[in-house]
Amino acid sequence: MKDRRWQDVAMLILGLWLIASPFVLQYPDMLGIAVLNSYVFGFGVMLFAAIALFKPQMWEVWVNLVLGVWLMAAPVVLGFRTETDATANHLLIGLLIVIDALSVMVPRYTRKAT
Repeated sequence: MKDRRWQDVAMLILGLWLIASPFVLQYPDMLGIAVLNSYVFGFGVMLFAAIALFKPQMWEVWVNLVLGVWLMAAPVVLGFRTETDATANHLLIGLLIVIDALSVMVPRYTRKAT
């Protein structure tokens, strides 16, 4: 895995959005768990995307896949599903991160050996 991937740049942008989204979407409780989750996991997505930009490897993609799944589960697990903007944002961004990670993984693992 030596080539840079456009998916890593997309992942970096999604992580940045997660950090900015509580302000942009004006989450109702700016000190609540939804905001903290956005910050922590937005930073995590950005960190692993930045690492992948410098030295692309599959483990970063797997980590971001797990982070995306967590973002989709977080509203239920952490109990902020009644905050509609935060819930919708976490579900959408989590789904986009999962799709982004799978777009790297599927071609890699389905290539035929030559």
